[in-house]
Amino acid sequence: MEDLSASTVTQAAIEQMAETPDLRLREVMESLVRHLHGFAREVRLTPDEWLKAIGFLTRVGQACSPTRQEFILLSDVLGLSALVHLMHDEAAPETGTQSSLLGPFYRQDAPEIPLGGSLARQATGPELLLYGRVSDNAGRPVPHALVQLWQTDAEGHYDLQARDAAIDMRGNVRCDEQGRFYVRTLVPLGYSIPMDGPVGALVRQQGRHGCRPAHIHVLIGAPGYRELVTAL
Repeated sequence: MEDLSASTVTQAAIEQMAETPDLRLREVMESLVRHLHGFAREVRLTPDEWLKAIGFLTRVGQACSPTRQEFILLSDVLGLSALVHLMHDEAAPETGTQSSLLGPFYRQDAPEIPLGGSLARQATGPELLLYGRVSDNAGRPVPHALVQLWQTDAEGHYDLQARDAAIDMRGNVRCDEQGRFYVRTLVPLGYSIPMDGPVGALVRQQGRHGCRPAHIHVLIGAPGYRELVTAL
């Protein structure tokens, strides 16, 4: 068995991955090992702190469910989600709307609603009309683009936070031939990120408030175009 030391263990771990057939996977994992080991050296990570970190990540995984993504929430509060999207925008050749965070409350089973339909199952607060136009970088309309919308209700909660997680305050609408869409909805409220899990506990330990201003999430897609995640 090879004798390892704090100065040789990083390269030894990287060499174990040398035969990875997927070149991108090998590149990512080698870099991850180098930076992870570098982080441990920089902060002089102790065995007790390492175990606490393992326990924290275990709790993050246990908090995930089909209707809750605690790891996306962790990525958001660490700024990683924003960084990934910002780098993606900088690398993209187009000059359109900048992307935003998907957030932990997106779901793929939202219903398609007609133009002029409502995101709300029932009016429980002030209503508004949301309309827009999807166009390419040259200003040409993108006909029949799919616009997915989701937001908080009049009390500042997403449907996924309800006990039954019944679909509400979200829907998918198809643009018309001119790339236009319009739906009825309720005025969204600002809200706090979920504070009842391990990420919320971390936020409290850091003295942060965890609140977000009111907004409506938008995910737009059409054949031949890069998908756009943004918010209003």
